[in-house]
Amino acid sequence: MSPAAKQAKAKAAAKGGPILDVDRLAVSFTTEDGELRAVDGVSFDLAPGEILAIVGESGCGKSVTAQSLIGLTRASNARIEGAVRYRGKDISGLSDDELQDIRGEEIAMVFQDPMTSLNPVYRVGDQIVEMIQAHRDVPDEEAKGRAVELLRSVGIPNPDRRVNDYPHEFSGGMRQRALIAMGLALEPEVLIADEPTTALDVTIQAQILQLIERLNRDRGLAVVLITHDLGVVAEVADRVVVMYAGQIVEQGTLDEIFYDPQHPYTWGLLGSLTRLDQPRPERLPQIAGQPPSLLSPPSGCRFAPRCPHAFEKCAEQPPLEARVRAKQHLDRCWLTPKQKKELRTVGDRIGLEAPVSA
Repeated sequence: MSPAAKQAKAKAAAKGGPILDVDRLAVSFTTEDGELRAVDGVSFDLAPGEILAIVGESGCGKSVTAQSLIGLTRASNARIEGAVRYRGKDISGLSDDELQDIRGEEIAMVFQDPMTSLNPVYRVGDQIVEMIQAHRDVPDEEAKGRAVELLRSVGIPNPDRRVNDYPHEFSGGMRQRALIAMGLALEPEVLIADEPTTALDVTIQAQILQLIERLNRDRGLAVVLITHDLGVVAEVADRVVVMYAGQIVEQGTLDEIFYDPQHPYTWGLLGSLTRLDQPRPERLPQIAGQPPSLLSPPSGCRFAPRCPHAFEKCAEQPPLEARVRAKQHLDRCWLTPKQKKELRTVGDRIGLEAPVSA
């Protein structure tokens, strides 16, 4: 865990709570085929200055969870339950006008595809200026100067000139940096980054991750990072939430998830990683089967149809609770810690012999 996150956690404890608290969030959409429960009872919190990663395969509900934090899933066919609290205040019941004061000012979001997030017919600088002036009464010249400084702060070279460029004149990595600059325009306390490194080459991915780490360290910015890439998680996260079929199946610190995983789905995700310090297998292990339809998910453990260790008890829905010595290490599996230790097959491939940080 980063020093900034540790300090922020201490301050949060002294103040009596996290900066963001999600309590039993559930999001359903009415479709022609029935009700699709995209998010089902998700709960987690975020401390000031912490980077929390939400991971899982496509369609598991992580992006819907992120968008729901600032009311972006509201629609005529949507039903939203649970609470989202920002600094102790429930913002899930606020009107759209009231939420507008939260978005950008307190909680900002960076989406995964900058080409669909940036307007192609407006200059990048004008879009940042528009973002600033939508919330604050500042003259054009001052807002333009702020846009230049924001582009400089995220590492875009020659910001005085590039502020007048169009999105198509930026590379993919620079467009993503511009989106992050827009997210930082109003100096929010929480940044939600939805797959910020998708479709970028590995070098640019590393630069974007370094930027997020620097913002977290220098500004104490709290980050919710949505990703399917465990390599990204290993680089920057303090804590990890693993989602499957609309539910959280495991939650813990980075060390707990990587070195002492408790859920068979997490074993499968980690087992599919390649390692440079070991011989490459002919074929990487994979999780058999397909995720269940969220229109009619299994009544018991949702991972049971794909789990090689499923047994009779898995016909019942397991609760998300602590089953190992770390009280905040939660998992949703009926297997006992002893059984998991015996059955876990990821072994040396992910370094399970490494000690878990206190």
